[in-house]
Amino acid sequence: MTSLPHWTYAAAEQKSAEVTDWAARIGWLVGLALFVALIYWLMREGWKWRGTLQGDLPELPVAPDEPGEVRLTMSGRYHGSTTAGQWLDRIVAHGLGTRSRAELTLTNTGLDVVRPGAADFYIPLEALREARLDKGIAGKVLTEGGLLVVTWAHGERLIDSGFRSDTAAEHNEWVETLNKMINKTTETEGAR
Repeated sequence: MTSLPHWTYAAAEQKSAEVTDWAARIGWLVGLALFVALIYWLMREGWKWRGTLQGDLPELPVAPDEPGEVRLTMSGRYHGSTTAGQWLDRIVAHGLGTRSRAELTLTNTGLDVVRPGAADFYIPLEALREARLDKGIAGKVLTEGGLLVVTWAHGERLIDSGFRSDTAAEHNEWVETLNKMINKTTETEGAR
């Protein structure tokens, strides 16, 4: 039988002690939590500042008591509003930046947007400018044609508002109907 050197047995029996520096770990966790809180606070302040800068935007119209005949309805999501033609310039004033579920009702007098948990708004027919299918609006990018974008005038601004139906096949009908109504209104106003 071969005998192993004495130091081999000593090395085999030794185990290194587990080293845990709890103070350092807790310090890192507290630091990380403070960093995340700072980032969140800065984002919130930026959102509020954007709302302040957009303070010139008038209050949103409300639906009339007699909205007229219902043309179309849609259930889906409201993804936000931006300055028309600038899909990354989000408008946050008056709750227009808040994403939510939405119930859209198109009547002969305009478009009523009912949003549970957020401010409802109404777009009068004479304020509507265009409807189109698009792929994105600030913070939301979908496949080509996955978003119904309605352009409308409010105060001195043109605004794009993005909606996505629970049934995407409805989008084409909405674009056609809205654009027909807009063109008819434009022709009627031009004849006066």
